Amino acid sequence: MARSDLTRVVEPACEKLARDLGFELVDVELVREGASRYLRIYIEKPDGITLNDCETYHRAVTPLVERVDYDFLEVCSPGLDRPLKKQRDFDAHVGKPVEVHLYRPIDRRKQFEGELLGLEDGQIVIRAGEGEMRFAQKDVSLCKPVIVITEADLQWEADALSDDDQALQPPEADDEEGEASDDGQE
Repeated sequence: MARSDLTRVVEPACEKLARDLGFELVDVELVREGASRYLRIYIEKPDGITLNDCETYHRAVTPLVERVDYDFLEVCSPGLDRPLKKQRDFDAHVGKPVEVHLYRPIDRRKQFEGELLGLEDGQIVIRAGEGEMRFAQKDVSLCKPVIVITEADLQWEADALSDDDQALQPPEADDEEGEASDDGQE
């Protein structure tokens, strides 16, 4: 199946199904990896995608994509650093750091980082240092968010893990009256 058929026929059906199930369709791609062809469908929802969500969508979408020539069907979350492809992706990431990878180098560089200013008239605009850079979207092989992990994020995760560890511990007795004796005497 040609990419145009995938976009024209399969993607709208996948998008409608996603909406009906309470998800957002992020992307549909058909890629060759080695000797196999993978049909990958990326879905999300505001509070995150679970394995059960992926399984539910997988079961429902399978009959809709039977015309596609693929070896493996994968339904998954796009992840935190998912590529920005559509206008809504760019709009959602304005003001955040992104990486832009090019097909051909500019000034012997193929990768740039900066604050995303937006997607305007087919050009990805970033602020890099003091200047503004523009890249034609057709010249960009990948544009994705830069994930910045701060000390506060690490502390929050450590606190969350600590809370989970405490929840797994048996409650400690505060007084001796409620404890049973192991010596068989009362």
